[in-house]
Amino acid sequence: MVAITPDILVVFAVILVALAFFATEPVPVDVTAIGVMVSLMLIQPASEALASAGMLGAPIILFESYPGDALSGFANTATLTVLAMFILSEGVQRTGIIQLLGAKISTFTGDSELRQLGATVGVVGPISGFINNTAAVAILLPMVTDLAERGRTSPSKLLLPLSYASMFGGMLTLIGTSTNILASDVYSRITGEAPFTMFEFTALGAVVMAVGVVYLMTIGRRLTPERIEPRRDLTEEFEMAEYLTEVVVRDDSPLVGQQVQRALVETEFDVDLLQLIRGESVFLEPLGPKEIQPGDVFTLRTDRNTLVELLDVEGLDLVPATVTEDELELADRGQNLVEVVVAPGSALVGESLASASFRQRYDATVLALRRGGELIRRRMDNLPLRVGDTLLVQATVESIERLDNNRNFIVAQEIERHDYRESKIPVAVGIVAGVVALAALGFLPIVVAALLGALAMVATKCLRPTELYDAVQWDVIFLLAGVIPLGIAMENSGAAGLLAELVVMTGDYLPLIAVLGVFYFVTALLTNVISNNASVVLMIPVAIEAAATLGADPFSFVLAVMFAASTAFMTPVGYQTNLFVYGPGGYKFTDYIRVGGPLQLLLGVVTTIGVAHFFPLT
Repeated sequence: MVAITPDILVVFAVILVALAFFATEPVPVDVTAIGVMVSLMLIQPASEALASAGMLGAPIILFESYPGDALSGFANTATLTVLAMFILSEGVQRTGIIQLLGAKISTFTGDSELRQLGATVGVVGPISGFINNTAAVAILLPMVTDLAERGRTSPSKLLLPLSYASMFGGMLTLIGTSTNILASDVYSRITGEAPFTMFEFTALGAVVMAVGVVYLMTIGRRLTPERIEPRRDLTEEFEMAEYLTEVVVRDDSPLVGQQVQRALVETEFDVDLLQLIRGESVFLEPLGPKEIQPGDVFTLRTDRNTLVELLDVEGLDLVPATVTEDELELADRGQNLVEVVVAPGSALVGESLASASFRQRYDATVLALRRGGELIRRRMDNLPLRVGDTLLVQATVESIERLDNNRNFIVAQEIERHDYRESKIPVAVGIVAGVVALAALGFLPIVVAALLGALAMVATKCLRPTELYDAVQWDVIFLLAGVIPLGIAMENSGAAGLLAELVVMTGDYLPLIAVLGVFYFVTALLTNVISNNASVVLMIPVAIEAAATLGADPFSFVLAVMFAASTAFMTPVGYQTNLFVYGPGGYKFTDYIRVGGPLQLLLGVVTTIGVAHFFPLT
């Protein structure tokens, strides 16, 4: 039995605090990861000082090479590979190939929900095997919501399957998700064996994806709720009838001659001006500098009580008509009303519309906010924003296109864009295929092939040099760099060995395949509440130690952990793609348990049996 030493107790203390922070997210997960790394770096010199002063028997040694091991996450091959894959994914996205594919799909799906569902999971799965699955969902989300709109289908019936299918696809290849790349690196570092090859576990991944797709098309389809009615009008979807109205300025109004900014914006009323109708002309933001004239018609977002106060004070008359989406898109006959999702890593997370100066910064007005199944249509300005919040935004076509290009947001409807580099489609696809081929055939390590591909994206002008840094999800990179030292500390301290012994004790009562299943389900439960990458770092050292003790092949145990870490089906916070669809789908937290729970159990059994079938356990 591994002795419980101060080194182990310290590592466990760091893990418990990290788990609490990962689960509750008082700060972003990447900040927590960097906090873990810094904490581990401080423990060693502090313990050495205490030992020198006679206050500690022996220093706590967590890293053999200090501070090199503690900082190794930044130079780790997994971190650099994931970074390069973000760039490759962005290069493909900039060509517009996936949007073109979506347009072709919509021609045969029609109003059949089954065909729409089949197209959704059939497209996102294979794509997620070769570009980052988070990027795949971000790109395809507008396509899927438009499929639902055209076919009069609830988007709720398609968006959760979109997220789940992207996770299936991520299990097809080594580059399908950052989890696979990290797992390969940790396995190679601990065992000294070669890293995973590109298609080493593709057969198992294909079986898992096939079973998952069948589930989504049958049982899952029945369990997935219709939280949002099939959309006819965004104002109806967000139940805006009581919050949108038009008022006309009377000839005797004291507002005549005043600037809109001073008369209507800088007031104590909870009112947003959406547009100004003056004769045959319709004006959107910026409205502030315009002088108010008699007969001006303003479209407002407000509640009835505030409207009564405004009418009493300001000399305005109510226009007795319901404001529809079509009327909000009169300005330039374009798409002025869209849903905008707050993306992971967005600078607006934790900020409010007021503190971020949203209206001034983006020349756009937020009419309502949906957080899961909750609709918020008043007093939104000071509400801290979260990842997955869906904003109903009105703006000019140009402003919406800028929002679509902004990494802080995902516009949930397809909009006409003019900056796709369609002539580069063969080049970008060829570069990704070349990276896959070079790595699969063993000509180059995956990290070298991926970095070469990223450079080729710039050299061939699929990407501009200024777009490189925006292409990378830096929160994921810092998360990887921060948690990798935690895995090293677990190994060096003996914490991984102690946990492995506890799991191995179940081997006295269970067959080896059942112990493999225990690792799968423990990892699956863990990944539903903390980051999938953190789950891999915590569980793979334990799995390798346990396999060694049981006389089993560590590769099989690592595969079970790796696959489980990519199956965060039961909570919206377990995986970024689940958060992407949380707001646009109008889901409740319990929907993920309802649909994802049976799927988690099914794939746990399939994966455990599949690992034992495709790979030797001993």
